[in-house]
Amino acid sequence: ITTTYKKRWAVEVFHKSLKSNASLAKSPTRTVRTQSNHVFMTICAAFKLECLSIKTQKNPFALCRKLLINASRAAYDQLQLLLAATA
Repeated sequence: ITTTYKKRWAVEVFHKSLKSNASLAKSPTRTVRTQSNHVFMTICAAFKLECLSIKTQKNPFALCRKLLINASRAAYDQLQLLLAATA
């Protein structure tokens, strides 16, 4: 029972990562083709995130948080450059 539960738990963590980190639930698609593409790319993104997680020995959720902070910082810096150029 314990072995089965551990395997099931790994699947649950993967599904949570798909929904939370790779935005599977936030699909704005309407057609079957675009939904299929979104699911495929979500799985690819989750796989890459998992590989990075193994390589860096960090939790996928912590990696996503770090990526979001860095992206926000870069966007803010670009905004400051644009504001300085127009002043």
